Amino acid sequence: MSLAATDRCPVIAVTSLEIEARIAAGPGVRTLAAGGDAHRLAAGLEREMARGATAIISFGIAGGLAAAVLPGTWLVADAVVGRSTRWPVDVAWAAALIERLPGALRGDLVGADTIVAASADKRALGEATGAIAVDTESHLAAAFASDRGVPFAAFRVIADPVKQALASAATLGMHCDGTVNLRAVLGSLVRTPRQLPTLLRNAIDAKIAFRALSRGRRLLGPGLGYPDLGELLLDVL
Repeated sequence: MSLAATDRCPVIAVTSLEIEARIAAGPGVRTLAAGGDAHRLAAGLEREMARGATAIISFGIAGGLAAAVLPGTWLVADAVVGRSTRWPVDVAWAAALIERLPGALRGDLVGADTIVAASADKRALGEATGAIAVDTESHLAAAFASDRGVPFAAFRVIADPVKQALASAATLGMHCDGTVNLRAVLGSLVRTPRQLPTLLRNAIDAKIAFRALSRGRRLLGPGLGYPDLGELLLDVL
């Protein structure tokens, strides 16, 4: 049976946004767009594990925490850092990602419970943790994978660099299912129109990041580069 012939996919790609989930989807991969909602993410992962998933990858865009990390930069995490825990990734999977993504950076990724929008806050978080990027899902996915003893990896692409703040509208514009909340974006702009230049800069950076994410996805292929995809598929069939 081919990978496309079954809906029992061994690899779960955890994202925040629906657009990230659409990019991640493919043979051997099922996606979970949680919108930064911890309860939605945990429930979704429990459901996917019950359906036969056996590996988890954090996939999508992230905020940069180091000056050298620019929009469109590929990042393969060595570990995910939380408030008091550091979760190493699966070494073989990370190596496979690096092999398929020429020029990708390696380093730690920090998970935050809320979006880190201010440039000063991003810089401080990078200095405090040593991480080079931040998102709102990786620490949750890494903790879940560690608790279940399943392989975990993280592939992220930088959208907003450390020197670039996020507009208020950009931090409000998402439903819990990862779809865009256009009403919230427009409402924020009406209340604070002076944020428009920042929002436009954020949109340009995001476009660069999503293009890089799509290129990386094509290079990773079936199972998002998991090195033992054939064995995983046999496990779930």
